[in-house]
Amino acid sequence: MAEPKHPVSTVDRTFEIVEVIRELDGAGVSEIADRVDVGKSAVHNHLNTLASREYVVKEGDEYHVGLAFLGLGAYARQRNDIYRVARPEVDQLAEETGELVNLLVEKNGLGVYLYRSRGDRGVELDTYVGKQVHLHSTALGKAILGYRPESEVEAVLDEHGMPRQTESTTTDPGEFFEELETVREQGYAVDDEERLTGLRCIAAPVTDDDERSIAAISVSCPVHRVSDDRFFGDLRDAVLGSANVVELEHNYS
Repeated sequence: MAEPKHPVSTVDRTFEIVEVIRELDGAGVSEIADRVDVGKSAVHNHLNTLASREYVVKEGDEYHVGLAFLGLGAYARQRNDIYRVARPEVDQLAEETGELVNLLVEKNGLGVYLYRSRGDRGVELDTYVGKQVHLHSTALGKAILGYRPESEVEAVLDEHGMPRQTESTTTDPGEFFEELETVREQGYAVDDEERLTGLRCIAAPVTDDDERSIAAISVSCPVHRVSDDRFFGDLRDAVLGSANVVELEHNYS
């Protein structure tokens, strides 16, 4: 993300405070002041201003992100073309497979969950709409990076690294680039307990007319419940089919 030529320090500080509150799932004035390296009185002024517009709420001695952000997020998502096109297909895929289906886009080198739909057997995860994740450890992220130029992938890894999420996470860039070659050859990506132990996901990219990824769709399921035959059979075919439908509707409708 490009740095602004003339940043407004007070605005930057306000959003830094909000991000700390989100990261910590609620925080007090002293804790926030320590994290952003600003005096408590200044932090208190920022918080009072945010609270007056309901962008943060105070619960006891802690501040939490307020629901006012929900309206902004919903508005931003509704303006996204891929969300409007993919949502019904994601819902249908979740109903068809009975599993958890996810739609992810890339923003500033991280993955952002744009939509999720859970079938009748879908697992509960730590993900939610708007959550950011590293791309290297998810099937969704690998499906997106597999259809990006190598220089762009290198820039993502340089900026965000390859932190280990589980014992199965790939943290070697060389191995990762080899895996992305496989993704391009087969048209789909797999995350086998690489972000969460006990969970495997299979994802397919949604590409534009230039075959550049603009999103990815995945099915997530528990390792113990889904056999390899179903995972690399019915689920793979269903994900590929859904991504293809979204591509056609997005690019040609």
